[in-house]
Amino acid sequence: METITPTTHDLGDFKVRRTLPSRPRRMVGPFIFVDQFGPAKLPAGKGMDVRPHPHINLATVTYLFEGAIEHRDSIGSHAVIEPGAINLMTAGKGIVHSERSPSALRADGPSLYGMQTWLALPDGKEELDPGFEHVDGSALPLVEDNGVSARVLMGTLWGKTAGVTEHSQTIYADILLGGGSSIPIDAMTDERAVLVTEGDANLDGDRLEPFTLYVLAPGQPMTLSAEVPSRVMLLGGEAFATERHVFWNFVSSSRERINQAKEDWKARRFPLVPGDDQEFIPLPEIPLTVTYP
Repeated sequence: METITPTTHDLGDFKVRRTLPSRPRRMVGPFIFVDQFGPAKLPAGKGMDVRPHPHINLATVTYLFEGAIEHRDSIGSHAVIEPGAINLMTAGKGIVHSERSPSALRADGPSLYGMQTWLALPDGKEELDPGFEHVDGSALPLVEDNGVSARVLMGTLWGKTAGVTEHSQTIYADILLGGGSSIPIDAMTDERAVLVTEGDANLDGDRLEPFTLYVLAPGQPMTLSAEVPSRVMLLGGEAFATERHVFWNFVSSSRERINQAKEDWKARRFPLVPGDDQEFIPLPEIPLTVTYP
């Protein structure tokens, strides 16, 4: 089992813990970026404001435990995501979006706690037309048995299939374990990893440190269990045969394509976001999303 310790970015009102990409490992299945943020209660009158910014050749997946985020993008999508739902935004050949705390929640100070992950798009699909999908939690399968409640967010797990689009074979689940409960983690795909966000869980008897990403040995069924109430994210999928490069918000199999996206953003050639077109995040000289050669 491979262990990836998170890099923590303190943004003042809340912390973001990043496990992918990392120097030891870039991807787990299609997952090339894994951020866990919060839990946090922002000050009254304030909110999260991620100004419009671009993406290419990837799909973003947003999932919340607490709070709400208002999403707008350059293809005209507008949705407020709340706990239990999935936002899947396919950037493909290029999209711009913003993520902000809804105005109705700012007076009291919004809560913020959840996951943001990126999925690299597979060969032949990197330049798809951009798209957006919002799936309510009520439409996502819930597996409940002996103190365990697991929501299948993407792919097929424990005999249940989520209806969220998969550009390549993907698994993603939110697992709530009651004290003294357990659930099998079958060898159902090429690459799997788990991350504890609450509580104190273990895998085949080995304790899992909170917020650390554990990449499981391929082909090996394992059992996830907890003696106290805990929450664990399971993610993974089909292994990629070709390398992916990362710079800032851009992912691609081609460095040239990333360089073109950088120039396009600097020249303001990406489309605007309807309803949020007065601000944008400039291209950074040194991005927080680290690129490794």
